[in-house]
Amino acid sequence: MSQVNLLPPELKQAQTTRRKTILVALVGLIVLVGIGFIYFLQTLNLSSANDDLRAQQALNADLQSQIDGLAEFAQLQAELENQRQLIDVVFANEVAWSGVLLDVSRMIPSPAFISTLQGKITVATGTGLAAAPAVGLPTELIGDISFQGTSEGIEPLAEWLTRLEQVEGWVNSWFTVAQEGEPGDNEYGFTSGVDLTIAAVTERGAGGQL
Repeated sequence: MSQVNLLPPELKQAQTTRRKTILVALVGLIVLVGIGFIYFLQTLNLSSANDDLRAQQALNADLQSQIDGLAEFAQLQAELENQRQLIDVVFANEVAWSGVLLDVSRMIPSPAFISTLQGKITVATGTGLAAAPAVGLPTELIGDISFQGTSEGIEPLAEWLTRLEQVEGWVNSWFTVAQEGEPGDNEYGFTSGVDLTIAAVTERGAGGQL
């Protein structure tokens, strides 16, 4: 049996158009829902990022507060370092003269006596001579010591001259005067001395380089 469509063509076209419109509206609604969902997700991400930012800013503020609290100690450390450098300058090429007196008392032969001792540093304080190479002893001269005294006989004077150079940092021992007081009394007045090298300075005076 054949079917005959008795509806007008305009009605059929209107139905087709309505279905297409509904389909387009449905697609549009799905797109809008998708956009809304994506916007919602981005809003959540932005909120989370803002929370992370606030937490990081709070952490940075706490760290900055700790740094500011330590600034005073950094200033004290800088002042301490300046004081150390000043001490190094003041005591550069320092010689322990108490040790010199002890060395003289050990070196002087028993028949001889020291009446005058004079020591001087000819290198300006604060220049800080560099330490010598590891091989051999330092040879830079920084000053000298001179002695005046008397001796019973000439032999102790020769021994004294030899002993002077046995002290570390003492070199180039010399006599400028060795003269008998009265002919035949065998008592000699003498003036002698020795040069000082950088090896004679204290550890503080050498800046810890020796």
